[in-house]
Amino acid sequence: MPKNVPLNQAYRLLNHGPTVLVSTAYGEQRNVMAAAWNMALDFDPPKIAVVIDKKTYTRELIEASGHFAINVPCRAQASMVVKVGSSSGHELVEKTVGHKFAAFDLPTFSASKIDAPLLEGCVAWLECKLIPEPHIQTTYDLFLAEVVAAHADERVFSNGRWHFEGHDELRTIHHVAGGAFMAIGEAFQAKP
Repeated sequence: MPKNVPLNQAYRLLNHGPTVLVSTAYGEQRNVMAAAWNMALDFDPPKIAVVIDKKTYTRELIEASGHFAINVPCRAQASMVVKVGSSSGHELVEKTVGHKFAAFDLPTFSASKIDAPLLEGCVAWLECKLIPEPHIQTTYDLFLAEVVAAHADERVFSNGRWHFEGHDELRTIHHVAGGAFMAIGEAFQAKP
């Protein structure tokens, strides 16, 4: 189960540039998509940015609900990330399969402050409230949000720091193109 992360440390959950899964819900509708273009923006209050294409079902639900979650998957979930990222939520709804969570048997748990589901097995979760910026959303597909709650797997994130040693399967992943990923490497401290 995830451990709460102080909001003044929430930016550190994205500061290393991982591929993420964006989950959202509006009424009975739910969806999740992969997003490689995301980043931390600010400390207090914590803010993030993520690119969400105008054709996605996830975007429709975010615009309707005003919230979404950033789920930070790990190496053990790479195949699932590819499945989620290469499928269309619109198509699943049209085929009456429902949503990606049902189609791919993705277990979730409830967020603490928003309605979007959080994906089990990830190593960090950011619950986000949309900061409406219609111009940049329309022009650049860029969404800004305030992080209202943050959680992490304490096996790999504690005291405001990532520490993956001994947990290679929990290392975050970074999409480099065409379904190829790299896992985050070893941590080291630089001397000034």
